[in-house]
Amino acid sequence: MIDLSSLIQQLKNSPMKAWANQLQAQFDKKLAIGHGDLERWSQAVQQLPDIPVDHLELQQAVAIQGQPNAEQSQALKQALEGLIPWRKGPFYFFDTHVDTEWRSDWKWKRLQPHLNLKHKRVLDVGCGNGYHMLRMLGDGAKCVVGVDPNWLFFCQFNAVKRYAPAANAWLLPFSFEELPENLQGFDNVFSMGVLYHRRSPIDHLYALKSALKPGGQLILETLVIEGDEQQVLVPEDRYAQMRNVWFLPSVAALALWIKRAGFKNVRCVDLNVTSTEEQRSTAWMKYLSLESFLDPKDPRLTIEGLPAPKRAIFIAEK
Repeated sequence: MIDLSSLIQQLKNSPMKAWANQLQAQFDKKLAIGHGDLERWSQAVQQLPDIPVDHLELQQAVAIQGQPNAEQSQALKQALEGLIPWRKGPFYFFDTHVDTEWRSDWKWKRLQPHLNLKHKRVLDVGCGNGYHMLRMLGDGAKCVVGVDPNWLFFCQFNAVKRYAPAANAWLLPFSFEELPENLQGFDNVFSMGVLYHRRSPIDHLYALKSALKPGGQLILETLVIEGDEQQVLVPEDRYAQMRNVWFLPSVAALALWIKRAGFKNVRCVDLNVTSTEEQRSTAWMKYLSLESFLDPKDPRLTIEGLPAPKRAIFIAEK
């Protein structure tokens, strides 16, 4: 059983007391359903060797530092390989570098100058394996809660927690829709790489707002296209080989959506074309990646002939 008592106690001292009272039962019910590969992934985490941790670095990277011996290093690498594919990162487990598909540290470096997370309670929606959650702690957040229903990501995060049990970050294997409505308990809510997977993006924006305290801050990252306030791309089928992509607005259209959802001080703080250096196949993610999803004759287009991935980061206040 995963013991959530520490998180529950923190939530009880917040507007989210009602959720806290039923959180452990909600988690246990979800765990009982589980996933066909959950036992295998859980065993990989359990096989991580006991290695003394000299230092946990979260400000400049996610790096667990110490001095494993040769036998421990081999066992460590073997256990972590049991959690392939690793998509978000990179992670440094002692002398093992988990070179993930995404250079998520590049995105964080672009976003970091626009954040003030000191002493904040943060929710990360669609958090993946929790890489950015850990960077949020490194930037001074007092508590970070992430939700993502992917059990592999949950186990990857717990591989880090295995060596950093005191880190005040918690990944819950829930979808955002499984959280109670109108929590109004977080200082900051992140939604990165989620909006384009939503069939109702405006509803998603309203739901994000309902999780925030009055005056709280939204950090939203999503795929965008060129165009004016009325320009929105709806892929006929796949987008860069992804099936579940619904709406890609222009920057101007997305700003309008966020305003219509009731946010204020809406601003785009970063606009970046995704490169094949930032997203690529590696030894830790051996499947096809961005390079295979672009037009080989014109990398400005996807293989479906649509504009290649460009991502915008917005910040706004409730």
